[in-house]
Amino acid sequence: MAIEVNNETEYDADEAGLARLGRFVLESLYVHPEAELSIILVDTDAMERLHIEWMDEPGPTDVLSFPMDELRPGTAAQPSPAGVLGDIVICPQVADEQAKKAGHSIGDEMLLLATHGLLHLLGYDHAEPEEEQEMFSLQRQLLAAFLGKEAPTETTR
Repeated sequence: MAIEVNNETEYDADEAGLARLGRFVLESLYVHPEAELSIILVDTDAMERLHIEWMDEPGPTDVLSFPMDELRPGTAAQPSPAGVLGDIVICPQVADEQAKKAGHSIGDEMLLLATHGLLHLLGYDHAEPEEEQEMFSLQRQLLAAFLGKEAPTETTR
């Protein structure tokens, strides 16, 4: 899998950890081993511009996903086709604020946001209650498995 992590901020991110998480999630969801993913870390100004341009909402947000080839999870017998998943854009400054409020590390918040963004690239959404339950449950399971922990029962995001 080609996973590229670009840190365009001054934040000292665990880029290798984000790449490992991406690889773990994609392998867990049977995405083709030749799929491509980009994770980009941007500052609040850049994130605010993207948030306004693409979502028509003011202020910076934590994570945005920009799908390309609309790949979907596969199965063990039939992985997804090869292709470009797209870009996940994360704002570490917003992640830091959220981590403090949630009472966990910014590293954990960045992993949460990357997982959340990746699930969006794979077609998951949380606009409807049923979709939210499915997506957030899978998000918790994947993060727990990646971190070697038992999945929490409460909503993580």
